[in-house]
Amino acid sequence: MEERGKFIALEGIDGSGKSSQVKALTHKMKEAGLPVYPTFEPTAGPVGSLIRNIFSGRIEADQRTIAGLFVADRLDHLLNKTDGIIQKINSGCHVLTDRYFFSSLAYQGAHVDMDWVIQANSQSVKLLRPNLHIFLDLKPEKSIERLKSDRRSTDMYEKLETLQKVRQNFFTAFEKMPGENVVIIDGARPFEEVSLAIWEEVSRLF
Repeated sequence: MEERGKFIALEGIDGSGKSSQVKALTHKMKEAGLPVYPTFEPTAGPVGSLIRNIFSGRIEADQRTIAGLFVADRLDHLLNKTDGIIQKINSGCHVLTDRYFFSSLAYQGAHVDMDWVIQANSQSVKLLRPNLHIFLDLKPEKSIERLKSDRRSTDMYEKLETLQKVRQNFFTAFEKMPGENVVIIDGARPFEEVSLAIWEEVSRLF
């Protein structure tokens, strides 16, 4: 029987460097001869695309609706038969995701009761817990600075006051779910230093 792959989630507020670090980690794992599948949330699927349209302001939705859409998108991300995370892991592939359930707790928990968000995501947690969560910590002021220099437009959550609340929510969520393997890395350090710190943590899984 083929050995199951590992599941690694990168978390952080907007501008923390997650997406770029997922790309760098994917490259390092491939160089090490490890089968790897990078992915992200919200997904590119139908529910994820709807979420992205809400974030961009094309569609209006209540925060409770958004939280529910993330639950649906995450379950499809895990369970769909074409390229679902569980299918990939069961085939022996290692999966890296740019965001998982801690992002819902932090972001949706800034607008609705976090305990409700935890309960709403309980099926996803039962289905698959990451072997490792890597949280790239970054001060919201630095995040806004990066976002302004890197993007032409920002989404509904990318405001200083919101990101301050979201960053605090990540730490609150870690306390509420103490059984998760969370490693906190300073995301303000130079890119290569952060990349090396991530690789040191990930390589311990193998």
